[in-house]
Amino acid sequence: MKACILIKTVPTAADKILEGIVKMSGVAKAYAAYGRWDIVTFIDAPAEEIGRISANINSIEGVRSTETLPEA
Repeated sequence: MKACILIKTVPTAADKILEGIVKMSGVAKAYAAYGRWDIVTFIDAPAEEIGRISANINSIEGVRSTETLPEA
């Protein structure tokens, strides 16, 4: 299953968070963004893993919030 996770971070932590996210299992791509969200992450993993990946991202110090958008 594919999904997009939008991530809001503490501004000074965005680069460090991005470096960690790109190494996570199931992450196909991750990019810095400018605007309401700081990082855009594309996931390609089994459906049951999407929630775990989102929870792992939320547990990273400096992550303020996320929004997970599963592919329809």
